[in-house]
Amino acid sequence: MPPLSAIVLVGGFGTRLRPVTYHVPKQLIPMAGQCALYHVFDILPKNVDRIGLACGYKGEVIERYLREHPYPLPVSVVREATPLGTGGGMKNAENLATDPFILLNGDVVSGVDISAMIKWLNEKGGVGVMSLFHVDDTTPYGVADLGPDYRIRRFVEKPDPASAPSHWINAGASVWRREIMEAVPAGKAVSFEREILPGLLEQGVFGLPFDSWWEDAGTLPRVLNAQRILFTHPERRRTPWNTPEGNFVMPPVAVGAGVTIEAKRVGPYVTLGNGVSAEEGVVIEDAVIMDGAKIGRGAHVKHSIIGPGYYVAAGARVENACLALTPSETPEKT
Repeated sequence: MPPLSAIVLVGGFGTRLRPVTYHVPKQLIPMAGQCALYHVFDILPKNVDRIGLACGYKGEVIERYLREHPYPLPVSVVREATPLGTGGGMKNAENLATDPFILLNGDVVSGVDISAMIKWLNEKGGVGVMSLFHVDDTTPYGVADLGPDYRIRRFVEKPDPASAPSHWINAGASVWRREIMEAVPAGKAVSFEREILPGLLEQGVFGLPFDSWWEDAGTLPRVLNAQRILFTHPERRRTPWNTPEGNFVMPPVAVGAGVTIEAKRVGPYVTLGNGVSAEEGVVIEDAVIMDGAKIGRGAHVKHSIIGPGYYVAAGARVENACLALTPSETPEKT
């Protein structure tokens, strides 16, 4: 099989995960012992030999992370001087695109079979194949109207539920002929879903439904659900993680380096980043505790994300929350 490239869209601001995303882009939030972005990469087929990140917000943070935590494939960060949207970001990384190329959303973790999508593109012709996932609430997503031959007849981005053409949504992984780049203006903010995709349908865009696991990890509940899936789903590509020892551990739990735990209970479904400390009597369940965070004596953290360097006060009860330092704070001031 000839080598392929993947372009991954990581330009969003992550507003629904603030204040954590004031410090790190949402793609670097750890889940099940590995950052979300690397879980996205893990579905790429073996003949992918390079990855391009269409990168806007916090691009320098992503570049630093890649240097400090190298991925097995070459990853190039293609920065945007100003936000370019999904279409403009893809166009900005055009020099990295093979024919065909893979396009991924950087915050969607899934069990999409990209090799099957490539096979469909070769068999059916046309210019692209999109993965589709069935959901009850289509409000936050782009929705496809499928014909009997799985050809997409209409695509509507975030329609009113009453007018949605189906319950099949864009699952955030697609395969495209390189020629579609010609439809995207260079250096301009463009929505691929709203402004480019509708014009490509007459050239042949197919939708491949799948029923494996899937999550759009853009909100607190979805990040935590994605982590539960990544810890336990038998079909996902497994990344080894370190698990602490002790009667207080209720697996699955993943820990980074230099973690200090004197807790009453940790787990299930918990990731502790590098340098995290949890004092005596602490309970942590269904949560992500990021690098350098400290959980004070007797505190209880549940269904939450604690940002890097944050201190949870002794005795505090934190539930269903994203907590992080304010943009003007540093760990030393806390």
